[in-house]
Amino acid sequence: MSTVKSEAVQVEVAERPRRADLLVRNAELLETMDGPGIPGGWVSVTDGFVSAVGKPGSEPPAHDVIDARNCLVTPGLVNTHHHIFQNLTRAFAPVANVEFSDWLSELGKLWRRMDEEAVYASTWIGLAELALGGCTTTTDQLYTHPVPKLVDAEISAARELGFRFQPSRGSTDLQRGEMGAMPDPLIEDTDAILADCQRLVATHHDPAPGAMVRIALGPGSPYHCTPELMRESAELAEHHDVRLHTHLAQVPDEEEYSLSLYGRRPVELLEDFGWGGPRTWVAHCIFPSAEDIVKLGRWQTGVAHCPSSNMMICQGIAPVVELREAGVPVGLGCDGSASTDHASLWLEARTALLLGRLRKGPTGMAARDVLEIATVGGARCLGRSDIGILSPGKCGDIVVWPLEGVQFAGAWTDPVEAWLRCGPVQPRHTIVAGRPLVRNGELESPRLEEMLALHATISRAWQQEYLLSGSSG
Repeated sequence: MSTVKSEAVQVEVAERPRRADLLVRNAELLETMDGPGIPGGWVSVTDGFVSAVGKPGSEPPAHDVIDARNCLVTPGLVNTHHHIFQNLTRAFAPVANVEFSDWLSELGKLWRRMDEEAVYASTWIGLAELALGGCTTTTDQLYTHPVPKLVDAEISAARELGFRFQPSRGSTDLQRGEMGAMPDPLIEDTDAILADCQRLVATHHDPAPGAMVRIALGPGSPYHCTPELMRESAELAEHHDVRLHTHLAQVPDEEEYSLSLYGRRPVELLEDFGWGGPRTWVAHCIFPSAEDIVKLGRWQTGVAHCPSSNMMICQGIAPVVELREAGVPVGLGCDGSASTDHASLWLEARTALLLGRLRKGPTGMAARDVLEIATVGGARCLGRSDIGILSPGKCGDIVVWPLEGVQFAGAWTDPVEAWLRCGPVQPRHTIVAGRPLVRNGELESPRLEEMLALHATISRAWQQEYLLSGSSG
């Protein structure tokens, strides 16, 4: 009798559905980016991955339940271009309204003070800001390394916060005055750069689905790096199966400069260096020719579209519609705080919508196009198929956007269009791998005030030294 009872209990336990770790339910609209939106939909996360999505009435039990009533639920946004350390020199008045080359040269005098503490603090604050703007995965291109192991400090901050992080190890081994010169202390030895890239990949890179940290190789630009570094970075990336990232076609006179220096146009130069392929994504790409766009599409080389930065430094508007029509993976990037001065991917998404319509008219860009760029497109740029979509087996990275209050009064027919046309809006919840980093609009970490104080101490010291020195550097 006891045996039968024991067996019955075992059957009952085996048939009981597993409780999910997290359930987000009652969405005004659940946009999975893997099919039509689901009104009233829900998504559950177990062990960091989406375990199920569905229509109202079929929700599983869960340990943590988030009510998304009157909210749009989307995959986490993906930031495909950033220089997080620059938030230490945000809105720096002496160079706020100068030409791009002067801006870069002058700020380099402050950045040479960089150390592990400064990078850790700036990354912690930068990732917190990204999370508060709906971002769950970001890259970063730290291209100044006056001391070793600065990328390690970034990764420490990301691990502490629980942010999905894919930094590209930036570098500068050549000074180019015409494109903005960097101070000598920020110019690195080529072999040292390559050795550090190998160390970072061996130490931190995780190729598995759901990886919280991956490493890419990111020489700053073909005009601040030697051909040797560009070519050997491509070979190293191929050997270790990691991504490549750099700036390209960012300024109007770049083509003339590239022709005079190398006898190649920027996209031709990329190909010459061995970067013309699906492993690569480039930042800005404002001035490609029609032929260039065809090549990028054929190569499946991605583009990080940085609308606010491009406007702030007065360069131009990237041909996003043409790039996407050619099959180029296009993601969204907020770029460095010292040029954009914010890290809200919602604001970048709205700006991308406006610029797209400005260039191509009212049918040129819709809110769903931008949402696709900010999620699926960003994932493609980073070479990831496990983020940017909410479907079973994908990463449990979710954002809950409130669509209520006076700014959304009257917006009933399309939650996605309302998301970008109305507002401003900040996430109510930002979730990475099933864990809320932002809950009810507030960062979950108890260290925010402490880290803001540390960031302020470092930032003020840098800027005061510059001002007291008379900017002589």
